[in-house]
Amino acid sequence: MELTVWQTFVTVCRLGSLSAAAAELNHTQSAVSRQIAGLERQLGVALMERHARGVRPTPAGEVFRRHALATLNEADRAVRAARDVRDGAFDRPLAVGATPSLAAGIVPEAIRSLLERVGSLRWSLLPGLSEQLHNRVIAGDLDIAVVTDAPPGLPHDPRIDRRFLGIDHMVVVLPVDHPQAGRGPVHMQTLAHQIWAEDNDGSAALLRQHAARAGFSARIDLTAADLLGKLALVATGHAIALIPGVLTCALRTDVTTVGLVDPPTRGVYTITPRRDPHPSAASLLDQLATAFASVRPAQAAHPPTETGAHAAAPALHDGITETPHDKLCRPEESI
Repeated sequence: MELTVWQTFVTVCRLGSLSAAAAELNHTQSAVSRQIAGLERQLGVALMERHARGVRPTPAGEVFRRHALATLNEADRAVRAARDVRDGAFDRPLAVGATPSLAAGIVPEAIRSLLERVGSLRWSLLPGLSEQLHNRVIAGDLDIAVVTDAPPGLPHDPRIDRRFLGIDHMVVVLPVDHPQAGRGPVHMQTLAHQIWAEDNDGSAALLRQHAARAGFSARIDLTAADLLGKLALVATGHAIALIPGVLTCALRTDVTTVGLVDPPTRGVYTITPRRDPHPSAASLLDQLATAFASVRPAQAAHPPTETGAHAAAPALHDGITETPHDKLCRPEESI
């Protein structure tokens, strides 16, 4: 598949109009239509549908659009990197990955602090789920990733170094006019009859586990494509949702949060490749630790012991630090 066709499709999705996309791309409308039709034939699925004011992606088209946009951005960076080498201006960019909630606040803040210290540095930020980010670190696509041990957990891999940043307490996000808004920490049983929205299996597993401990089965009746979609469902009053506490500072204004008594938690870690580390990776690790501590000051210094006290974590033989929280969140031992 030619990337120019992908660019055409992404442009049509952004503008919602074949004619507007044709004008921006300096094509004829019939040429744009042929490109979209050819792409649909190659994929064997309808990507666009017409509506009263133009066109929009089908559900399959929206999924393809997100992946196509990421691919086009990577291709653009690849072209620029090759030209930098040609022009003698090559400076290895720092490729950072993070889960969506961490990419929404803590990671950009840490990168800002890093840039203040080191000056000019080319960098990129790729959001993704922890398993995806782990695989991209192994593949060499990322220099550092900020991940969590939410189900299904993090694998132990001798090819990476892992550093514990702290524990994140999950909170419940509500519409601003919800009866529980502003009431302080509540017991999970208080929310037993609510409709919940979820956007990924890991968060759903945490919700189900915590609800089961409280003696009920969570009604996860709505599923969103991503975190933004989940928050939209909450803001419009369709559901409530479980979200990471670190996301609280980056929420939209039409939702609010309430804490839980004995909330679900997840460990937050950085992972970096053991071979060929980026020169700026160590400095960014320090900035990430500082940024996380500023958001979760009571939770960031040490992992919890199994008795609830705080203690330093022992080092494993492969250089990875394991904490009692790791033992609770390994895939085969998730609770």
